[in-house]
Amino acid sequence: MTLPFDVAAVRADFPILETEIDGHPLVYLDSGATSQKPRAVLDAERGFLERANAAVHRGAHTLAAEATELFEDARVTVAEFVGAEPEQLVWTSGATAGLNLVAGSLGYAGRLREGDEIVVTEAEHHANLIPWQELAARTGARLRHIPVLDDGTLDMRAAAELIGERTKVVAFPHVSNVLGIVNPVAKLVTLARGAGALTVLDACQSAPHLALDLPASGVDLAVFSGHKVYGPYGIGALWG
Repeated sequence: MTLPFDVAAVRADFPILETEIDGHPLVYLDSGATSQKPRAVLDAERGFLERANAAVHRGAHTLAAEATELFEDARVTVAEFVGAEPEQLVWTSGATAGLNLVAGSLGYAGRLREGDEIVVTEAEHHANLIPWQELAARTGARLRHIPVLDDGTLDMRAAAELIGERTKVVAFPHVSNVLGIVNPVAKLVTLARGAGALTVLDACQSAPHLALDLPASGVDLAVFSGHKVYGPYGIGALWG
């Protein structure tokens, strides 16, 4: 069997894979939790700290100007990666922070009240569940769950029954971090739009593996994190 890429060359791009465990080459199978970092990322981080480290947007001296330019260039690069415009992208400390920002903002803005409904799925990462649980508890809204069928896919018949006139938010993962199932974004967006509900997409697992065009997807908001797409810890993005 011919592989579509040179496995040895790919492994060589990740210094950590030179590690041996009990005399055997490291085999890393936990990229769904966090990805390892290739040399390009490690070199870029080190290069910034060695040559351009300064306060971003808070200084007028040469290093501060250079750091700010690199900071905003990164926003352009990441926005292009998901088919978006730079001004549509907010830096966060991670996807969890992005989801908490959305849920908290909706609560403070008074967008939900008693009797309203938030719809999620039974296959949520805690980061896309707990913020909505807390928002429901704070506002008196009801949290409802789209069931998962025996084959791991969402029960779209049940989804059509759950999403209705009381639904204010539909939050769901693009790809399940547990099952690997790719959820039908377009169908869920259509159901949510029909109810006048806001859609929030957890794109953490799809960003490393699928070509994303968030504006074309029809969702209102989306989050993803750097550390699952070969990037650094402590950085994520909220798109809207």
